[in-house]
Amino acid sequence: MIQTESDMKIRILLSAKKLFAQQGFDGTSVRQICEEAGANVALISYYFGGKEKVFRAIFESFFPGHRLAQFEGVFKDPVEGLKLLVHEIIHFSMTDMELSTIVQQEIMMNSPRKPIVTSFTYPVWFKVRELLEKGREEGRFQFDSLDHALMTVIGMILVHKKYDSFQPLLSNTHHDPCSTAKQSWEFILRALGASGSSA
Repeated sequence: MIQTESDMKIRILLSAKKLFAQQGFDGTSVRQICEEAGANVALISYYFGGKEKVFRAIFESFFPGHRLAQFEGVFKDPVEGLKLLVHEIIHFSMTDMELSTIVQQEIMMNSPRKPIVTSFTYPVWFKVRELLEKGREEGRFQFDSLDHALMTVIGMILVHKKYDSFQPLLSNTHHDPCSTAKQSWEFILRALGASGSSA
């Protein structure tokens, strides 16, 4: 079977994503990425122009936030728009643990790559803020502080990445992304004083 250039690029990106999550960006060499991908070490420079460009390409290829524009119709309704984002973010953070881990590592370390990460993540969080504000203006959500509401919603969305840390406190060992997103959304909806809206 003939392997295309596109196939090899994806293999390199998947290998880099796996290793960056396991070892960190600085702890991963170009050679290790290529060994994992079964690729010639020169292909990193040829296809991407270096390890830093591979890092950005991972987000360009796998981070779902760049699809925001596709849902502008849904975002006209603040409840349905926020529901969509809550579901999508939780699903992403629980199903692509590698990229989710990379995001967390780079932000926590305040690394030189943090601006790359936030250039992808902040538009999503700005949209969450925008929908909260719109919902309050329309009387759909009830809260005093927009900042507090935003940080509470963000915390609710992201806490599911920490299941392993709190496992001794939890009764369930398996957490399905779809049911987790549904239950989180119902909780957020009630917290925003919008229990009569679509769950």
